[in-house]
Amino acid sequence: MAKKEFMYRGKTLPELQKLSVAEFAELLPSAQRRKIKRGFTEAEQMVVRKLSKKATVKTHCRDMIILPGMVGKTLKVHNGKEFAENFVTDEMIGHTFGEFSQTRKVVKHGSAGIGTSKKTTT
Repeated sequence: MAKKEFMYRGKTLPELQKLSVAEFAELLPSAQRRKIKRGFTEAEQMVVRKLSKKATVKTHCRDMIILPGMVGKTLKVHNGKEFAENFVTDEMIGHTFGEFSQTRKVVKHGSAGIGTSKKTTT
């Protein structure tokens, strides 16, 4: 069975890549749309410039929105300790960098260790 073609709000990936940032912002939910309309910060503008030149970019900007032009690039997003590497796919459009770079590990509780108060019957 063939893979279903990606659509975002009724538009295919090539159609999204032809849109300007302002036109793309009209397709986003309100919070992301307002963030783009306010303008990118200097750090976010630098990420966009670097992504146009290179395929891999390291950044601390966890709140940057993934744009259609970033698809196919590799982002290394800082999670507080290291740079987590993420390959941008078409399903990530409209999300933020930080959503794909977890800052906390999953807690796995094991069995009780030495010195725990286990009651034994004698």
